[in-house]
Amino acid sequence: MKIGVVGIAEGWSSVQLADTVEEATGYRLLIEMDKVRLDLPTGRAWYQGTDLSTLDGLIIKKIGSHYSPQLLDRLEVLRLLEARGLPIFSAPSKILGVLNRISCTITLQAGNIPMPPTTITEDIEAATVAVEEYGEAVFKPLFSTKARGMCVIGAGADCREKIRAFHRDNPQMYIQQKIDLGNHDLGIVFLGGKYLTTYGRCRQQGAWNTTTASGGRYQSFDPEPEIIELAKRAQALFGLDFTCVDVALTPQGPLVFEVSAFGGFRGILEARSIDAAKEYVRYVTAQL
Repeated sequence: MKIGVVGIAEGWSSVQLADTVEEATGYRLLIEMDKVRLDLPTGRAWYQGTDLSTLDGLIIKKIGSHYSPQLLDRLEVLRLLEARGLPIFSAPSKILGVLNRISCTITLQAGNIPMPPTTITEDIEAATVAVEEYGEAVFKPLFSTKARGMCVIGAGADCREKIRAFHRDNPQMYIQQKIDLGNHDLGIVFLGGKYLTTYGRCRQQGAWNTTTASGGRYQSFDPEPEIIELAKRAQALFGLDFTCVDVALTPQGPLVFEVSAFGGFRGILEARSIDAAKEYVRYVTAQL
């Protein structure tokens, strides 16, 4: 069985997944999308001499090293292979619905999933009004992970200037009320739509977010059944094969921040001693 892994050559999760596929099947191909050539008339996509359309399947771990609109173009390349019958996990057409922060949020809101109060606007004055209403807000780029490019802006004399600075690089502004996270939030993991596990992300003292990029650390956590059910409802809106739902436990109840396009392996391994790569490869080979 020939299963390719779309990822990053030096990425920890990508390498782990490619190695696990090789252990299970004897075949290893780690594909970097910036080196793929798609031939539209034939529907073939070439990577280092391999026609990806001839494989038995693909697993998408990472589509690029940084989140950006360019990743949407790379997904479109894979979407043609999907349309021509190549099994891809998760399907590019499904990932397209979560990669852009606005698209993900609109789907969650339409599905009646509780989220922090959020404003989307291109107008600086409207953004200022939102911050004044929220008191303090997190401004988020449409394409980012691990809080990269995000900033906290509070109501006050310099509010408008800070918004203007963010707006220069982010014409469409995604503004979310800053929520009291306590000391941690949760990553609730699903494989094939079924609950796998949960890990907590504990924030470092003085940090406003829980990401490992800001010094956060992983811990084991067992949420209440109703929290798992909320996360299950959220991920079901997208139909991803492997994903992680970010949930905050707040005084107002659990709130969903987002559904991950790819899901992480490291937190699951460090906090729960579960080899997510093995679980994923077992799931994919069973599907094929």
